Amino acid sequence: MAYIRTVSSVEATGLLKEIYDADVLANGELPSHTQALSLRPKAIVAFRQLIAAIREHQDQRRYELITTVAAAKLRCRY
Repeated sequence: MAYIRTVSSVEATGLLKEIYDADVLANGELPSHTQALSLRPKAIVAFRQLIAAIREHQDQRRYELITTVAAAKLRCRY
């Protein structure tokens, strides 16, 4: 398994702390994909804006089907 340096929820400050707090509130836990990008909080914001722009013109079912097919094609186990 690959190891990358991340910022823990205890160490988070500023924008990253706001992101972490919102994720915990929304999900009940800190998602690993958020923590994986923790060294670049602005990248988290930009990624979320990109996903929102993509989803804006799709219904939930279509988005989930596309996501599932892409993950299967990439053999993603996550």
